[in-house]
Amino acid sequence: MKKAFYLLSFSLCLVLISGCGNNERGSTKEGPANSTFIMEAETTEGDFVYRLVSEKELYKEAEPVKLYAELEYIGDQDSISIFHAGSPFYFDMTEKTRDYEIPYPMIQPLIQTTLKKGEPLREPYTKSGGYSDQDDGEYVKFMKKFLKGDDFPTGQYEVKGNASFHTEEYGTEQQFNIEAKIEFEVK
Repeated sequence: MKKAFYLLSFSLCLVLISGCGNNERGSTKEGPANSTFIMEAETTEGDFVYRLVSEKELYKEAEPVKLYAELEYIGDQDSISIFHAGSPFYFDMTEKTRDYEIPYPMIQPLIQTTLKKGEPLREPYTKSGGYSDQDDGEYVKFMKKFLKGDDFPTGQYEVKGNASFHTEEYGTEQQFNIEAKIEFEVK
């Protein structure tokens, strides 16, 4: 009887644990040295699908890094208007081997964009960031190299992207901040 009770308890715990999670999906690929890189991530929230993509898991040092974000409307209407800052997309980044944060500042006007159902809005990543005279010398050197050209300094990068916007229907504002995370390496 105890054996059946423990088996039932274990099964119930397993079902509960496997049911916990979010609505985020990602494509995982094995990278160099048996590390795992998530090159694509997709998150659905309400009537919207947010995708964050690196075109490759491994880039060469002098090779341009290609990242992009997409936002797709999947609701019942033919189209919907969203309201956002300079862009609905943010690309906050960390270079993990040095533990350097690479900020993604954004201009803050209120812009309206109309999304048509089933037609993703796509925006490629463009470099941004900065440094001050208060920053560590190695960080300043890294950021100068980072901001120059289309390539990235060697390292392992994690991108925490999000689509931040709101909708207005029937006088009601609904805020969205849909997040996803990807990784890639530059050697």
